[in-house]
Amino acid sequence: MLTRHQMNNRENIFIMDMDKLVPSNHLVRKIDKAIDFSFIYDIVENFYADDMGRPSIDPVILFKIVFIQYLFNIRSMRRTIEEIEVNAAYRWFLGYDFNDVVPHFSTFGKNYVRRFEGTSVFEEIFNTIYIKL
Repeated sequence: MLTRHQMNNRENIFIMDMDKLVPSNHLVRKIDKAIDFSFIYDIVENFYADDMGRPSIDPVILFKIVFIQYLFNIRSMRRTIEEIEVNAAYRWFLGYDFNDVVPHFSTFGKNYVRRFEGTSVFEEIFNTIYIKL
């Protein structure tokens, strides 16, 4: 007998646990367990003003996005953001649920040019991660 799947479940509302959506052996879980990314705040502290401008994107999030791009061999920041928008494991790694808005792909480029270009911030962060592992 031919069965047809009904497509009327697309608009259902349900409660989900982000933690249960990510397999226990996923690479992002292993990285999250192995690396405490809070050291990034100390490294980038001098690049942020306390009393002017709009609130920034959390610098740990910015660097974790680059980490995702590198680890999973994603070719562009635009594509990386598209993947984060739909991938539960990436969102879990960033601390985002499906209601959180992912930063626009241009956010990283703007931060790089305005804040980090000509610095050794990335090398320092990745060297610290390398040493920790």
